Amino acid sequence: MPRRTPRFTLDRLRTPGRFPGFLKTASVCALIAGLLSPLSQVAAAAEVTAANDYCGGQCSDILPPGENGNATLAQILLNQAFGTQPDHAEDQLGPYANLAKGYPTLTNATINTFFNDASFGVASDQVASTLSPAGRSDVTIVRDKKTGVPHITGTTRYGTEFGAGYAAAQDRLWLMDVFRHVGRGQLTAFAGGDPSNQGLEQQFWRNAPYTEADLQAQIDNAVAGNGARGQQALADANAYLAGINAYIDASDSGRYFPGEYVLTGHKDSITNAGTIDHFKITDLVALASVIGALFGSGGGGEVNNAVSLLAAQEKYGVEQGTQVWEAFRERNDPEAVLTVHNGQSFPYATKPASPQGAALPDTGSVTSQPLIYDATGTGGDATATSTAATATATALSSARRGMSNALVVSGQATASGHPIAVFGPQTGYFAPQLLMLQEIQGPGISARGASFAGLSMYVELGRGQDYAWSATTSGQDIIDTYAVELCQDDYHYLFHGTCTAMDVVEQKNAWKPTTADGTATGSYTMRVYRTKYGPVEYRATVGGKKVAYTTLRSSFMHEADSIIGFQMLNDPDYVKSPQTFQSAVQHINYTFNWFYADSTHTAYYNSGDNPVRASGVDAEFPVWAQSAYEWRSWVPATNTAEYTPASAHPNSIDQDYYISWNNKQAKDYSTASWGDGSVHRGNLLEDRVKKLVAAGGVTRASLTKAMADAALADLRAEDVLPDLLKVINSSTVTDSAAAAAVAKLQTWLTAGGRRTETTAGSKTYADADAIRILDAWWPLLVKAEFEPGLGTGLYTAFTANLPIDEAPSAAHGPTGAHAGSSFQYGWWSYVDKDIRAVLGESVQGALPQKYCGTGTVSSCRDILISTLKTAAGKTAAQVYPGDTLCAAGNQWCADSIVQRTLGGIKHGNISWQNRPTFQQVVEFTSHR
Repeated sequence: MPRRTPRFTLDRLRTPGRFPGFLKTASVCALIAGLLSPLSQVAAAAEVTAANDYCGGQCSDILPPGENGNATLAQILLNQAFGTQPDHAEDQLGPYANLAKGYPTLTNATINTFFNDASFGVASDQVASTLSPAGRSDVTIVRDKKTGVPHITGTTRYGTEFGAGYAAAQDRLWLMDVFRHVGRGQLTAFAGGDPSNQGLEQQFWRNAPYTEADLQAQIDNAVAGNGARGQQALADANAYLAGINAYIDASDSGRYFPGEYVLTGHKDSITNAGTIDHFKITDLVALASVIGALFGSGGGGEVNNAVSLLAAQEKYGVEQGTQVWEAFRERNDPEAVLTVHNGQSFPYATKPASPQGAALPDTGSVTSQPLIYDATGTGGDATATSTAATATATALSSARRGMSNALVVSGQATASGHPIAVFGPQTGYFAPQLLMLQEIQGPGISARGASFAGLSMYVELGRGQDYAWSATTSGQDIIDTYAVELCQDDYHYLFHGTCTAMDVVEQKNAWKPTTADGTATGSYTMRVYRTKYGPVEYRATVGGKKVAYTTLRSSFMHEADSIIGFQMLNDPDYVKSPQTFQSAVQHINYTFNWFYADSTHTAYYNSGDNPVRASGVDAEFPVWAQSAYEWRSWVPATNTAEYTPASAHPNSIDQDYYISWNNKQAKDYSTASWGDGSVHRGNLLEDRVKKLVAAGGVTRASLTKAMADAALADLRAEDVLPDLLKVINSSTVTDSAAAAAVAKLQTWLTAGGRRTETTAGSKTYADADAIRILDAWWPLLVKAEFEPGLGTGLYTAFTANLPIDEAPSAAHGPTGAHAGSSFQYGWWSYVDKDIRAVLGESVQGALPQKYCGTGTVSSCRDILISTLKTAAGKTAAQVYPGDTLCAAGNQWCADSIVQRTLGGIKHGNISWQNRPTFQQVVEFTSHR
């Protein structure tokens, strides 16, 4: 196998700890040689005729690192030993990375230097292979030479979906297996007890602790409630599963299955003993529960909200404390950037005039409900305990990180007169990637785009024949917290006056060292106590009464329902207009912002099953688990309720432009997470797109450049630093150290405030000192600005609601550090409003008092200069302490993006960008 030379320079990752030294044995080369049996199926080239395509060659997409997410044992060993890559494992990583320095000179003609051509079909001279999976005559899988993307064409519906399942297993079998075990809370038993595996299964199983019967019931209910489309979805899912299982059988007998099965002890490399379990339909629900919890379940955090409200009331008294809390909460900040910006109001989860039913905890009484019991070995050591605490905090937070962005411009402002969209989801960076690319053409299906591996019976984000769609996470509140009063003991509660036992759902996991994961032997039991109001998350007292706080999510026990909406999006006979698009996504019960573009129209719709709350209930806080405060028409047995009508969801057709970066959707529409204030990363898109639209003549290139420029922007520098420097420069800076720091910051700001390399591949930032200073300064200035006025208790409580910072080098997002997505949550709006108030400028939705220097410019200036000097004195090694990838002080590396390994193939890190993982650039030229 020849070594492939990347088209750009990559930092080679160190051999992960989960492959502890196994490549160092003398027999590694012999082992590789012995395993070099056929690595893939042989297939002949053939010509494919494209389906109806109205994009005129103007649809593009990209999904790093590459389409091929499967690797045999031999390929894994070669990658670990020599850095070689399987075909199509990282051929989209270079173009994706290169946009960071290539966008300034981008033209329409050069877009596909950085993206793939997303036209339907494959030109005859670009066909790499054609396969009839399992010998079927009703479906073919064609792969193109450039990227290896599967183009699935079926003459029957069953054959089409069978091909989709077969192609998914070809490209992502190991990943699909990993995530069905995550969804079932069985990852450590399957893949090893590494702390990251422990954290992953704990985080998701806490929110979706389903039994096998629960998973099957969700399928049955989704099918029964959706008529012919429900029956079709079931048939599609079964055909898809048959395709997956056919590939499992073929790869097992042919011995080209993913090598991770050997490395984790499931298969024997010599005898081929062992099994790869077939997929079953309930696995799809387990997979969906993971994706829904990660990206589409807004809400939660009510207990944390109550704790900070009590802290505010303790400091200021009830009335003033509540006012302070509301100011920092920014439920409906008048300065917040909006997706629907035409002034239309969509009230949801607003503050009631007379709140009813609140069940605030007694101060100091709140404790988290344990998840882990009976731990042994590495399941109960100090690392495991810390991992469990982090997983709990992540699972219970209202902040959903990673997310996505969208830029959509009406044809009125484009050069061609046709709408243009640049959009996609930020789903983190994994190897293999959670998403996979595909094209599906068959009866009732015509689409190309990305789907989550294992759920790819339909394209979930992509394009149809004459339209494209995408989504961003919206985060409106569909999760409420109830205080159930305990009776008899800690495991019984009052339900409508009857003392009722909590249901106990358990998952016992045990692991031992394997070649892939050397974590020592360990075990634990995950135990969740479920009530009719959802799983127990906290214990506390309310007015001296013992309670359990539970979380009820409207999509709980409804993880399969959204399949109908995705089926509609893929159906060219259903989606023919912005109105039918909106109708399709109304069938998706997860919380997303959906965007649409065809050759004439654009559209937007916010999806999710938004429960209608009882009159007077404030969605921000826990309420008593009593009939008077339940969701309207709530049925506990099925967890169904009355939901707000489609017209009450933020929606729009043909607005002049739309932007979304997980910002506020519309006026009066409250989201569960904090931080929708005057400064939000959505402003980075709003400012650029608004300027483009005002000038007119927008092109695919200019809109892509706006996205790419925002992807390198430091939000703090662009939107907050100018006012900070205005305060500092209100008089001459005489201290030499402070003056030097100010000069560096001003120079960087003048250059654009971007975090970008000096030249492509230099691995050194331009204005590196200024970036280091701001990274060190921000947490110092926020603390010095706000803690004296708020007091330590309230300041600390507010930081639990909203973290201070989210710089690129921080550990956050769905992949931890090196996650790309940045500046989603932070105190930049608070700093902005406070500094502007101190300067005497107009502030809408101002904070209740001036905090910096108690409100005087001179005292505020002293605080800023003092903290700036301290920050400037910090070394790079102090600001960027290093990790398993990066040496201390390596600023570029600390920010860099890593494809987090979920299998045996590793990739190098790339320069930081804050942009979607999968991304489309589309401009349709005509319509059916």
